[in-house]
Amino acid sequence: MSIDQTSRLCRILPAPVFDQLGSLLRQIAEGTEANPLVLAETALPVGKRLNNQIERFVAVVSSQFSGLLVAEAAALDGESPLSSHQGNKTLSTDRSADPSAQPVLYQVGLSFSPAAIAVFLNQISQLLPTDSPLLLSLRQASQQLQPNHAALQSEFTLRLVEILTATPPLRATDASCDLRVEAALRQQVEQERSLNQVTTQIRQSLDLPLILQTAVQEAQKLLQSDRAVIYEFEGSLAANGRPPGATTETLPPRPLASSRRPPLSPSSPHLALGCVSYEALATDALPSVLHLAEEAYCFSEVTDYRIKYHKGFILAVNDTETAYSHSSCLLKLLRQAKVRAKLVVPIVVREELWGLLVAHQCTEPRHWEDHEKVFLQRIAEHLAIAIYQARLYSQLQQQKQMLEQRVVERTQELGDALVAAQAASRAKTEFLAAMSHELRTPLTCVIGMAETLLRAMVHKPDTYSLDPQKQQDYLKIIKRSGEHLLELINDILDVSQVEAGKTILNVSKFSLAQLAHQSLQMLREKAQSNGVEFNLDLRFAPEGTGAKSFQEDLFTADRRRVSQILLNLLSNAIKFTPAGGRVTLRVWLENNFAVIQVQDTGIGIPKSQYPLLFQKFQQLDGTYHRRYEGTGLGLALTKQLVELHGGKIDVDSTVGKGSTFTVWLPAQPLLENSRGLKAFHPVASALSKVEADRPIQVDYPLSFGGRIVLIEDHEESAMLICDLLTAAGCQVIWMVDGSTAIKQIELLQPLLVITDIQLPGIDGFEIMQFLRQHPATQNTKILALTARALPEDKQRCLEAGANDYLAKPIQPYQLLDKVAALVSVEE
Repeated sequence: MSIDQTSRLCRILPAPVFDQLGSLLRQIAEGTEANPLVLAETALPVGKRLNNQIERFVAVVSSQFSGLLVAEAAALDGESPLSSHQGNKTLSTDRSADPSAQPVLYQVGLSFSPAAIAVFLNQISQLLPTDSPLLLSLRQASQQLQPNHAALQSEFTLRLVEILTATPPLRATDASCDLRVEAALRQQVEQERSLNQVTTQIRQSLDLPLILQTAVQEAQKLLQSDRAVIYEFEGSLAANGRPPGATTETLPPRPLASSRRPPLSPSSPHLALGCVSYEALATDALPSVLHLAEEAYCFSEVTDYRIKYHKGFILAVNDTETAYSHSSCLLKLLRQAKVRAKLVVPIVVREELWGLLVAHQCTEPRHWEDHEKVFLQRIAEHLAIAIYQARLYSQLQQQKQMLEQRVVERTQELGDALVAAQAASRAKTEFLAAMSHELRTPLTCVIGMAETLLRAMVHKPDTYSLDPQKQQDYLKIIKRSGEHLLELINDILDVSQVEAGKTILNVSKFSLAQLAHQSLQMLREKAQSNGVEFNLDLRFAPEGTGAKSFQEDLFTADRRRVSQILLNLLSNAIKFTPAGGRVTLRVWLENNFAVIQVQDTGIGIPKSQYPLLFQKFQQLDGTYHRRYEGTGLGLALTKQLVELHGGKIDVDSTVGKGSTFTVWLPAQPLLENSRGLKAFHPVASALSKVEADRPIQVDYPLSFGGRIVLIEDHEESAMLICDLLTAAGCQVIWMVDGSTAIKQIELLQPLLVITDIQLPGIDGFEIMQFLRQHPATQNTKILALTARALPEDKQRCLEAGANDYLAKPIQPYQLLDKVAALVSVEE
């Protein structure tokens, strides 16, 4: 390895100065880690030399700083070179023994190139024996080599200058050479200081505008140029924001370019426009180019300039008048900006051309030196690091804000969920308390009065008796209590079906006036017992119009659901209206809408409690729990049924004066059943409460001389059905087991089979399918019974082969009506 290959420093120096430089290398390396690799000529085996020129060397390798110092024998003019051996005697540098003796001189070379140091270490490895422990250290050091840390390199350069400036030249002829070396070193020191200033700013601050402004100031100062600027491309401006202080309102006008920019042409996709975002001027007399944006057509003759810059191309223009003589647009722009020479270095951030770092000479041409290009390039490299670091920090801040916002939102969600859970828990507790009250109260009547009747009739007929009127009153109370329990169960089932989306409207055409009369008739007894007056206001047609009035009150909707809406609103009004009050039902048609209005003179509702009206299991005040019965499902179900029709419900109330509930129901399209089945209109269900109050009698003969087979595993239900049908003159054969019934039905040949769906062993569906498939029984009428009262259950029974369907609990007249309808049809 020769001195020429380590040309960072090449100078004739005395041996003591060489020792100082070697010591300085060791100190810098040892400051980075505890045990850096330090090699000197003493590490070589005895009798081994690298070559005939190198006398001494010092090599240091650490994680952040590495260097190589070599010395070759040197001599003054007219003398032979001095080496470490002269007549087998080492030359002494101690002048106290012989002041006239010449000092030992070396031609000193210094290098920090990782490649040069690696070559040198390899040469040493070749001189060592194969079992030398130093070989492993040399291999590891060669792999560890990398460019030095900027701050450590700057520190070494500054101390190197101090040592060299304190060493006088050895002879007059060397003075001019040494001055040039010193000038170069001082310039290098200034570059290192500027780089250190920029890197320090990068390490100490994440303020990207401040870093960029510091960079252009240091570049202008060190290069002693008239102007230094940073030019950002448009994408970079969008990603990194405007220059400091440059908002939409405060941005000064662009002095050297038009604010109107033509759109990019598809034929010139390489064009990338931007503007000058940072600037440093040597004097205020120079024109500012801050926010300068060039026109697109100025670059129409420049081919792929962005691609060149992206690859690291450095543009040095010594004289713009000569370089751009062929481009009048660019030359005109540069003349306006007073740019006579320029040095352009790209700023590439993670394979993206972010911008340009540019030095301007304004008054005269300038030849740009290589070390100036290298310096500006190193500044651009540090800026690329700063920009990428700022981007990462910005992304981190955005993610932090997003996480903080998400934490706030999640905390709010958890808080809301906790409040909702607590409210649900309270609602559940209140619902269970209300259900307990609503179930136990009628059950108390049913059990207590049934026990009283039983004691009076069976246990002690001689000592304890009830008169017939009392017995009849007891039986009516038991019946009403059972009906109340059935209403609760039906409400819960209806709410669950609507919420599950399983409720399908059974649309038909019916009379609103007739439905209103029936609803009032069903609740009239309850209103009279509470001392409440009932009024009906129908607004369909003027009186005396006859058939026209009947036509005008026809409406298409789900009749049973509309009946539920009416009954719930009327029952609610009766419940909360004191004795002597009045409840008015108004019904009319308006623009294809049916309007139902229930007005009462009851206790009223505070406006603050309107939101709770239509919530499930909610009643408006704790005192109501004690004074008024109910589970809080009525209005919730009403609202759901109204919305199921696509309508709306509104309330207007005044505390102490009463409330008005208004329902708007749109007419529903009347569609034909896709299965070809007859529409199901459960009028009997709506009229069951009215019919139940009539005396027990049979309105049509059921003595047809045929048999009815009943398949029912529940003894009490079977006994009730048998008694009802037997009292009506029917011959009933009761069977419990489904498999036995299948064998007997073919022999008995009944006119009607009444079967429960839920049977042990063979269920009702299997029985119906067998009867429909067997030739001897395929025409037998079948009535299906089930405790499941959902719409899909009815449909499933009909599809399995049933002629009709009846849900439990069985209303006597419903059963008799359906039996009469089935057996009276001619086969």
